[in-house]
Amino acid sequence: MATRQRESSFTSCSSTSSCDADDEGVRGTCEDASLCKRFAVSIGYWHDPYIQHFVRLSKERKAPEINRGYFARVHGVSQLIKAFLRKTECHCQIINLGAGMDTTFWRLKVYFHQIRNLKKIFKVICKPPLSSPILELHSEDTLQMDGHILDSKRYAVIGADLRDLSQLEEKLKKCNMNTQLPTLLIAECVLVYMTPEQSANLLKWAANSFEVAMFINYEQVNMGDRFGQIMIENLRRRQCDLAGVETCKSLESQKERLLSNGWETASAVDMMELYSRLPRAEVSRIESLEFLDEMELLEQLMQHYCLCWATKGGNELGLKEITY
Repeated sequence: MATRQRESSFTSCSSTSSCDADDEGVRGTCEDASLCKRFAVSIGYWHDPYIQHFVRLSKERKAPEINRGYFARVHGVSQLIKAFLRKTECHCQIINLGAGMDTTFWRLKVYFHQIRNLKKIFKVICKPPLSSPILELHSEDTLQMDGHILDSKRYAVIGADLRDLSQLEEKLKKCNMNTQLPTLLIAECVLVYMTPEQSANLLKWAANSFEVAMFINYEQVNMGDRFGQIMIENLRRRQCDLAGVETCKSLESQKERLLSNGWETASAVDMMELYSRLPRAEVSRIESLEFLDEMELLEQLMQHYCLCWATKGGNELGLKEITY
């Protein structure tokens, strides 16, 4: 499998210098997100003893609506991953595209490939809390490092550009990607940094490469209103362009992109709707952690992000039954 995020570059540019600047802006969002997760974990939103090995604890307190947003994101993606693992009885592989400093492998301890860079590779090799879970089921296993690839029997980290599908496929095959296994692909705030054509090509490649597959996508939605425009402008000021924002107009446009690129079923829910479906006991617990002054701001923020999932094949496994 492969994991996610941003050491692959995403946006297309007319010149090398502008492309490098845009890619650097996208890479910066990886650390921002990881710092937010680390802070939310530090005050008790969810348990993740591994995030501390990737990013420092920020001295800046994050806003309550940001913390609750990340809780809903982590909870929603985790629930879909666990549903897929139950349906396949863990006889599967997970490819997390643009994985950044994601800790899903360690939290689930399943076989995982990641698409990331040398920064993450060195952290994994040098810190026993990260390397031990990779080796614990295979005493004969070794961590192999070759350029921008770290490979083992359970976990691989791959440095690749998601816009270059031939390179991506070649590196995944080098790490023993098995197209016959049920495969879960995850993209969190990844496709939006690619042009619509580039993300369509990636989705089509994923649908065509695996006989049985599921795709999870978390990113922006409802971006045509004033709140969405402010989000776009804020990111542009940080040299981070949402090259694929036109596909983030609505839940319907998100589902249509998946269905038009080879996926058989597609579902989508905005994060406020997902938040409303959380177990009441869990909502009470996280809402007791800190006071939220303006519920309206949380609602606006959550209504501009969504969780989408699509399936192909796997009727005998019941993949189409997976829902949130």
